[in-house]
Amino acid sequence: MTEDDFLGSLYQRFPVTVERGLGTRVWDINGKEYIDCMGGYGVALVGHRNPRVVDAIKAQLDKIITVHSSLYNKTREEFLENLIRLAPKKLSQVHLGNSGTEAVEAAIKFARKFTGKSGMIAMNGSYHGKSMGALSITFNPKYRKAFMPLVEKATFSPFGDIEALRAKIDKDTSFIIMEPIQGEGGIHPAPEGFLQEVRKLCDENGILLIFDEIQAGLGRTGKMWACDHWNTAPDIMCLAKGIAGGVPMSATLVRPDILAAMSKGEHSSTFGGNPLSCAAGIATLKALTEDGLVDNAAKVGKIFRDGLEKLKNKHSIIREIRGMGLMIGIEMKFEVKDILMDGISEGVLLLYSGRNIIRLLPPLVLSEQDITKVLEVLDRLMVRETERRKNVQGQD
Repeated sequence: MTEDDFLGSLYQRFPVTVERGLGTRVWDINGKEYIDCMGGYGVALVGHRNPRVVDAIKAQLDKIITVHSSLYNKTREEFLENLIRLAPKKLSQVHLGNSGTEAVEAAIKFARKFTGKSGMIAMNGSYHGKSMGALSITFNPKYRKAFMPLVEKATFSPFGDIEALRAKIDKDTSFIIMEPIQGEGGIHPAPEGFLQEVRKLCDENGILLIFDEIQAGLGRTGKMWACDHWNTAPDIMCLAKGIAGGVPMSATLVRPDILAAMSKGEHSSTFGGNPLSCAAGIATLKALTEDGLVDNAAKVGKIFRDGLEKLKNKHSIIREIRGMGLMIGIEMKFEVKDILMDGISEGVLLLYSGRNIIRLLPPLVLSEQDITKVLEVLDRLMVRETERRKNVQGQD
């Protein structure tokens, strides 16, 4: 029997059974080594078994694992202080949860309660989660269709088109939500000037601006926050994935006046802010800042992009390279499933973003040596795929 006998078919599965990991590497049950460019869909932000995170979890286990937020806890207090010290300006209060979807759900509720309005605008290509609220502002129809009707009054606007967005606004618009760099939608950074224009549009119309930095935040793009690339701050920010070094955790960062609109009991989380996650979160933030991982993402991300551009010039089957830091997309001219499977045989775990885009979300501890090896593998995979396609065309 396998996991599939119990989990059903909810996940796209790859034929690798991972046994252990360290840094940028994972090993399967047969001892085969892989460079992990999937990174747990971005969760392995500071590397597998990061020593700071492991030590923090072990230390916390000897104290206490769970403390509900109806009681105080010094580990949680320390995490919150560290997080707010790094947060964008004016976002000085936090709601803690367990997943990115929960962070988005909280943001929706906070914004609608504060504004007294219910209209929601998200972007074409957006991905914000799969619960009923988050799904309502997730664009792809394949996720939404079977679960209609969703939460009412959600509309979508083309990403990067300020005039189209302006036309979507009405007197009931509560908030605009977007990823500064769309992840699931194909690794699309916001066009230059767009975030600044959206910020101005929100200020002029009394609308809240929510940034979903669940995938792009916490140093992945070479700056602590993706929105820092455009010198723009939101009213609410959603964080999760790697925030606790692999332990489930999320944070919704909020302006104090927005959170003050909520009454006791209107929103809460049983597990949110548990000391184990908070201890791991403290260690993760220290790894990002004190160990230079944000700077490393910028440095090696550029090296990676430069190498990928050379591959693009060499292989005509590559259409475009996109992204920032260590959030990179390789758009191909066809579906990438065979390339992902070939990558496994070559010892590199690759991710997808749509049917024709290879997504790279490696840990921020990635080294130049790692990049060299990955580029060599990708080069071979491109040659192999080119030959495969020639053979298919020859048979036709």
